[in-house]
Amino acid sequence: MAFGSLTGFSIYLNSFVEKDGSVYLLAREKQSGVKYLVIRGEAEGFVGLPIPGSGILACPISPANARQLRQRLPWLVPVPLGLRPSFGFGDRLGLATPGHVQAARGASLAPLFAQQSVRENARTGRSPQQVMDDAMWGIFQAGWRQPWGADADHIKNPQDLESFVLAGYTFFTVDPGDHVDNVAQEANLTDLHLKASALPWDLLQSSVQALNQAYLGRSFQMAGTADLEGFSLVFDEMTLFRAAAKYGRAIAHVSQVYHRLSELKEGGSFDFEVSVDETEAPTSVLEHFFIASELERLGVRWISLAPRFVGRFEKGVDYIGDLSVLRAELSQHAAVMHHFGSYKLSLHSGSDKFSLYPLFAGLLGGRVHVKTAGTSYLEALRLLTRVDPAFFREILDFCRDRYPVDRATYHISAQLDRVPPSSRLSDAQLPGLLDDFDARQVLHVTFGSVLERYGKRLKSILASHELEYAEGLQVHFQKHLAPFKGVDDESKLGDGS
Repeated sequence: MAFGSLTGFSIYLNSFVEKDGSVYLLAREKQSGVKYLVIRGEAEGFVGLPIPGSGILACPISPANARQLRQRLPWLVPVPLGLRPSFGFGDRLGLATPGHVQAARGASLAPLFAQQSVRENARTGRSPQQVMDDAMWGIFQAGWRQPWGADADHIKNPQDLESFVLAGYTFFTVDPGDHVDNVAQEANLTDLHLKASALPWDLLQSSVQALNQAYLGRSFQMAGTADLEGFSLVFDEMTLFRAAAKYGRAIAHVSQVYHRLSELKEGGSFDFEVSVDETEAPTSVLEHFFIASELERLGVRWISLAPRFVGRFEKGVDYIGDLSVLRAELSQHAAVMHHFGSYKLSLHSGSDKFSLYPLFAGLLGGRVHVKTAGTSYLEALRLLTRVDPAFFREILDFCRDRYPVDRATYHISAQLDRVPPSSRLSDAQLPGLLDDFDARQVLHVTFGSVLERYGKRLKSILASHELEYAEGLQVHFQKHLAPFKGVDDESKLGDGS
């Protein structure tokens, strides 16, 4: 169908949809750069301006029009992904989804294109609905029609759930880290008994006596895998009471959040993830078993679990630690996962962990979820080093000033004195900062401050170079996704068309 009346517009050809006698597409006004939903045909419920003599309605990219479009094109609505291997694409700018789609085509991991935490929304000034709508328009623009999910990430309080539920999120990551007792890791047995006796046993629907009966001295047999012989897990008094003291309150909190979410969803299906990765001490294999067993007893149905693995999973950089030690422990964690058989293991702070992807793909197969966030923002800064190096210099120096404050909520080890001020660098050296350990982390954790001061300007530049940004993201994320190729042939997503 010809659209000769759109002479002042550039059409995103991948967005073209003809359905039930109507045509929908996304177009960008050449002069202003503003995007419009263009409809020819039945357009009841949409708000826009008719183009005289054409039968075309040009609709602004608004929340109201997003709601209407979702009703017409069901593939623009996220769905639960269940046990399919999956990958979360965080987008702190609201402009990265077209590039994410390009990377996801042909991948074996089902995508979650909308993913944002309460903390990230507070720092970016966006709402759950804005994150959802930004992802949806990007999906429409790029022509993705396969299943995708939306992750309400790192939910800490039940009261944070409602806005994500109303926005249509399908994947909910509860973070009970504030309720994990890190002191229990090194406590003596007497103190562990005291801590256990003070747990909220009413919420846990149990008691110290029941705890002893369920675990103490019992042997739980784990089946062998191709990488590991079968083995037994046995709780002695120390390991049992450490697990209970360390994670008991967190388990009770997870149960409360889950059951509140079930009420809000009113019987609708959803994916639920439990994340204990942002804690000080690693989650032992026995503690993993304890968490899973207790959640199961409390009627919590979760689709993925993010333990705190050994080593350091810092933001924006590769894994720091002994891969052989991680491999040995991950093999046992995988065996525990298969013992329960109802969930997958989740790799958080999964951005740029290139040394780990083959390991996780090999040991977990299709039972894997990978979560990324700030790396898309860093790719935006990489583009900036090429198209506006003066602006990047301004941001770099601002980040160096902000880093001592903004690093407080992150487990990172970048040293500021290893990141030179912009005056000591040539333009040709600027892109290399995005491959430097210390510079990446300094730029990563200051994103909230940067967006507060420079967000409008940065987004304007990215919008005017959207093809280059999408291509950069495609290359970057294909490096993340390639090691998982074929992990679950039955869940391959095709070409996304």
